[in-house]
Amino acid sequence: MTVQPKPKKVILAYSGGLDTSIIVPWLIENYGCEVICFTADLGQEQELDGLEEKALKSGASKVIIEDLRETFITDYIFPTMQAGAIYERKYLLGTSFARPLIAKRQVEIAEEEGADGLAHGATGKGNDQVRFEVSAMALNPTLSIISPWREWDILSREDAIEYAEQHNVPLAQTKRFIYSRDRNIWHMSHEGGILEDPWQEPEEEMYTVSASPFDAPDESEEIELEFEFGLPIGLNGKKMSALELVTQLNQIGGKHGIGRIDLVENRLVGMKSHGVFETPGGTILYMAHQELESICLDKDTLHYKQMLALRYAELVYDGKWFCQLREALDAFVLVTQKHVTGHVRLKLYKGNIIVIGRKSPYSLYREDYASFGQMDIYDQQDAKGFINLWGLPMKVDALLSIEGTGKSRFRAPDYPIFKRD
Repeated sequence: MTVQPKPKKVILAYSGGLDTSIIVPWLIENYGCEVICFTADLGQEQELDGLEEKALKSGASKVIIEDLRETFITDYIFPTMQAGAIYERKYLLGTSFARPLIAKRQVEIAEEEGADGLAHGATGKGNDQVRFEVSAMALNPTLSIISPWREWDILSREDAIEYAEQHNVPLAQTKRFIYSRDRNIWHMSHEGGILEDPWQEPEEEMYTVSASPFDAPDESEEIELEFEFGLPIGLNGKKMSALELVTQLNQIGGKHGIGRIDLVENRLVGMKSHGVFETPGGTILYMAHQELESICLDKDTLHYKQMLALRYAELVYDGKWFCQLREALDAFVLVTQKHVTGHVRLKLYKGNIIVIGRKSPYSLYREDYASFGQMDIYDQQDAKGFINLWGLPMKVDALLSIEGTGKSRFRAPDYPIFKRD
């Protein structure tokens, strides 16, 4: 077995939290390498305050902070939304598609800085370790990847604080946060604390970006979204950049308690976890986009797209953003979006999104076709022949059953009936 030499210069995906802060001196101490910290601004807001100073005091030779919010939305969030991808019926993949973007830029910086290694602060029990490392493998497999959580003997937060104090790592505070959180422009996630028991109701104090539906305004708010080729381009008659539009929808949706979900999910690594997510703007966008597709896509395309959306969500969740299948699915989705242009009107009220209108110049819905009245394009008498042909296999099956047993086999239940002992 070939043993790789220890990297001499490492790019660390740095959040500024306790874990990644102590990783800086740990890498220097255990690998003898230079450490450059890289932070992607994906909309963490105040979490970025004082990051550069803290990283340098922790031992980093350099700190790179880049605003990637627009790229995050246009290249990762919107394609996933256009695909209609939702993991396990609820999760809008807020953390999942952030990791490949971070990893991509991390690899690029490693190449620019002449680094030969990457490091991250994801734990050995979660999904993020897979997402970071598989993405790096797809982009530049020659780079070494260091995962301190799978190597070090730091087993608790108290151990981490003690290590930080011994190595003069600045600590903003030492109080343990009850929840583990991940925030970006798309969502806020919460795990840990009382959420480790899925029977417990989440505390209202936990939520950070959305009001309680019970405390939301008593008056509904109407909004109108404009789409072009499946992409949102305007809100309430005003054209907006992707960043501006998502930011405003987060504020509006959060005010009305939109986008809270409580999910027990199946992690990629094999265990279940319980989390609560806040995605106000994203929930609105998904709903509006789906409503526009309902009038712009034909039945076969819409139904097939729904099936592929499940696979797309799995790929994103499982860290396979940079794979051929995701590229192929994107090509399919792109074709389906060429006529998804138009407007959707919604009312927001106490956690609910109520659709009140949708229109498109490419709408396949025609009032004169759907009407129950007489029309030239459709003769209701044509339905008789269609029904006879459509039901012919079932009719033949029934005739054969009656010939053999005296009655159709579907007259009796065709499913097991479970009874209590």
